[in-house]
Amino acid sequence: MKKLEIIGSGDNFTAVTTGSFNELREHEIDFGGGVVLKGKVFAGTALGATGSEISLQTFAPGDGSTFLHAHKTHEELYIIVSGKGEFQVDGKTFAVAQGSVVRVAPAGMRALRNTGADDMVVICIQYKANSFGADDTPFADGVMAEGGVEW
Repeated sequence: MKKLEIIGSGDNFTAVTTGSFNELREHEIDFGGGVVLKGKVFAGTALGATGSEISLQTFAPGDGSTFLHAHKTHEELYIIVSGKGEFQVDGKTFAVAQGSVVRVAPAGMRALRNTGADDMVVICIQYKANSFGADDTPFADGVMAEGGVEW
């Protein structure tokens, strides 16, 4: 089983790699009770993330979620990086493909599957719903540094 690797860290950052997207299928998560997800890795803990969880997952052609799920308080953003498939929320099914972004509220019963001929790679960002206010927009929260970037 493949593990995340820390590739950089400092007082204000941590960087990890999962390996190439082609190597995602070497990761797996054991949820207990006989539920093992292959091709998925959570990165939030390794990154030291304090306001969200992030996972990367790959689905082989024809594969998909093996169960519907919802959350108690966490909203999720699913970003389709490559491939195509179908997303189901609360019994409604719709097509997704590279470039699709889907937001699902905590109570939404969700599942995803690959309907294409190639692997489908998905990034999922999970965070507490309703945690952002008016002062949390990228423009309101951002602080520009003096000077330019030196590479």
